Amino acid sequence: MVGTSDGAPERLDGWYVRVLALAGLIGVPVSVAAFGFLALLHWLTAFVWEDLPEQWGLDPVPWWWPAPWLLIGGALVAVAVSRLPGHGGHVPIEGLSADPVPPSHLPGVLLAAIGGLPLGVVLGPEAPLMAVGGALALMLTAKWIARGGPESGLLSASGSAAAVAVIFGSPLVAAVFILESVGRTGLRPTRVVLPCLFAAGVGALVFTGLGVWTGLEVPSLQLPGLDAPARPDLADLLWTIPMAVLIAVSVRQIHHLGRRLVPITTRRPARMAMAAVAVTAVAAGAYSLLTGRSPVEVVLSGQDSLGTLTEQGTTPPVGALIALLLLKGLAYAVALATLRGGPIFPAVFLGAAAGALLSGLPGFGLVPAIAAGMAAATAAILPLPVSSAVLITLLLGSGATGMTPIVLVAVVVAFASEQLIDRTGAGREPAPVAD
Repeated sequence: MVGTSDGAPERLDGWYVRVLALAGLIGVPVSVAAFGFLALLHWLTAFVWEDLPEQWGLDPVPWWWPAPWLLIGGALVAVAVSRLPGHGGHVPIEGLSADPVPPSHLPGVLLAAIGGLPLGVVLGPEAPLMAVGGALALMLTAKWIARGGPESGLLSASGSAAAVAVIFGSPLVAAVFILESVGRTGLRPTRVVLPCLFAAGVGALVFTGLGVWTGLEVPSLQLPGLDAPARPDLADLLWTIPMAVLIAVSVRQIHHLGRRLVPITTRRPARMAMAAVAVTAVAAGAYSLLTGRSPVEVVLSGQDSLGTLTEQGTTPPVGALIALLLLKGLAYAVALATLRGGPIFPAVFLGAAAGALLSGLPGFGLVPAIAAGMAAATAAILPLPVSSAVLITLLLGSGATGMTPIVLVAVVVAFASEQLIDRTGAGREPAPVAD
């Protein structure tokens, strides 16, 4: 039996057992498809930003390098959002969506993701992965379930969980994200929990096996070179509170800019997609010219660049960190409203950069500051507080035990601050426009 929303037990009847069996079965093909999708994204990203510059003797990558690739990516996204069913998928400024995705929307989702993400769009792969997993689950089970019924919603959520099981670093994180997201869809979380856990577990096993068998590297979110203290100091906890509030306010400014662009994007999606990649190219070029550092630090999701903030001797200087926060934050804001992808990874990176910048405050350690920054930014951008806390805690690896109080305080303060700011400022922002 599983629990119900009022605490009473719910009997595992025949249809629910069938859903569990189907969830386990679809975990295999969905995770294979997700593995191929991530492997393709990884190969294209490495080819454009590492292999080609090296082959052409462009070391370091020049300031202008992102511009042509972003324009190509913007054109592909423009076709997806303006010409194909589904408009390229969920608009990322609305956070993550666990809503079922019709299979007819898959071509647009795939074109927008493969065309934009590896070519420099400042978004992550988690949202298209969820869409691909959910749509494939519906396609694979169409003969056994009724479209639009409760079973279809449960299996779509299970497919999404299987697809994102490894990109978050743990199948547990994937299941928690899906469970917290489905609360907005009308599905009962107590019924979703077992299929999602089952599908995510199967997906993680398949991912691991495929990685060993093929030798292909599909990176998951991780922090290299992190030397966490055994416990935070009192100063770390005290600095975490105002830092989390500051990050929540900054995230609200990102959302405010994105919301201002949504009505224009709805009317002219192709033009706004091209305008967004142009802004991103200018921001990356300006960052490189101002700081002398690689423009690649501004483009992409930031997932593969986290090591520059945590490994000894690679953290950018204060001026570069300020420029990075402003320029990547600008590119992130326009991408949220106009392009397609997931909002989590850039938020994690920007939060880590904010932590690295503020770690110079008296008594504020680098690792506690980065942990607090990532937790606050993730909780404010989604906002899914439980998922944010679990993700950042597991992301910290061996340093999670000592940093857990920092993470929890940052998540709660940032989430409460963002909700308060959102409530008081709702009347001044344009109403959201559904995609």
